[in-house]
Amino acid sequence: MPKASDIMTKEVITVTKDTSIRELAQLLLQKSINGTPVVDDLKSVIGVVCESDLVEFNKPLHIPTVFVILDSIIPIENPWRLHKDFKRISATKVGDIYSHPAMVVEPDTDVTEIARIMSDNKFYTIPVVQDDKLVGVIGKVDIVKSLTLL
Repeated sequence: MPKASDIMTKEVITVTKDTSIRELAQLLLQKSINGTPVVDDLKSVIGVVCESDLVEFNKPLHIPTVFVILDSIIPIENPWRLHKDFKRISATKVGDIYSHPAMVVEPDTDVTEIARIMSDNKFYTIPVVQDDKLVGVIGKVDIVKSLTLL
């Protein structure tokens, strides 16, 4: 059975929390990739940002449902959702939209386990780390390519 090290992309493109959303979009398009690890100043993986995060970023603002009683406005929904939506629509940097903490695997992880992680969690860009150092990345296309190794 193939392992992560057999299918991972070793030349990993990364971004930081300070990368602009415009730069991220251009990078994903130019490199034809779905997502990329987000790293800190020490190059440790702190999260992942994907096309789906950019799609979410462009989603319209949800107006919360409220009711009024005796001149009081009472939200029916969780007020943190509105806060999260305002943060999303005002985002300018990767740090505002990326998913964290990152779901990572090690080089000896079976491809079947990686496929399960992707399927169960809907994470389609998985960093590969060894001794807390980024050594590769696996995307959906890598899982599909692994079928040719069987």
